[in-house]
Amino acid sequence: MGGRPTARVLAARLDADGGAAAGTTSGRRPEQVLVEEPLELRVDDVLLATTMRTPGHDFELAVGWCLAEGLLGPVAAPAVVTDIRYCATGSAVDTGFNTVSVTTSGGRPPRAARLGTVTSSCGVCGSDAVEALVERLEPLPDDSTVRVDTLRGATDAVVARQELFATTGGSHAAAALDAEGQVLVVREDIGRHNAADKVVGRLLLDGRLPVPAGTLWISGRASFEMVQKAWAAGFVALVSVSAPSSLAVATAERAGLVLAGFTRSGRTTVYAGLDRIVA
Repeated sequence: MGGRPTARVLAARLDADGGAAAGTTSGRRPEQVLVEEPLELRVDDVLLATTMRTPGHDFELAVGWCLAEGLLGPVAAPAVVTDIRYCATGSAVDTGFNTVSVTTSGGRPPRAARLGTVTSSCGVCGSDAVEALVERLEPLPDDSTVRVDTLRGATDAVVARQELFATTGGSHAAAALDAEGQVLVVREDIGRHNAADKVVGRLLLDGRLPVPAGTLWISGRASFEMVQKAWAAGFVALVSVSAPSSLAVATAERAGLVLAGFTRSGRTTVYAGLDRIVA
């Protein structure tokens, strides 16, 4: 359900001499690119955000976003999803499947929830918003651990499952791994935070959160928001193929979360939670 995640466009490939590649028509040929469209997120009849995302798994995205914002349980709040659906609102972003309405058992969302546009590259801004997203979260249990082999092997376990990236070269990905390093869910999107929300949303809808000794893997850099989403979902570790930010490291230390970056080809760099890693 929902729109297509890819679209065909015409593009020209240039060779080393600057000329068009052989076999093209008028120098151009069809290429697959990732679709980017707005999605309105409505919770208990209140418009809370508009995010730029790649269509597909929109219900998961909405539920995962709600969990990260503290609107749902089981980790941060007692509310649960009672209904979720696409709805026509007559708004500028409504093209059939671009508005998702979530109904929860908690009633009207708290005023602390963020209202505004979430881009495909950045989701949260401002020190007040940062503090609001983490002050309600409790540090992970002291006995939370993750296996070193899970960290080292996470990227290799996920890369082969990135179908949209293989087609377009333009998608980010997120994945959940269990205590043994087995991949549970992989989702792709134009935005890292959307991909993470889709993974978390799928697990929450399936009643599989928190994942015991679970790891959240992401492509791209590890920002504050990625750490916050992993913490809110109860993951023990966040693993990235790129670098973390200083705020991501500080937040991981506050959470008691293992934070690893530059995880490729069996290697990884641990920035937080080294004492929680076991053989």
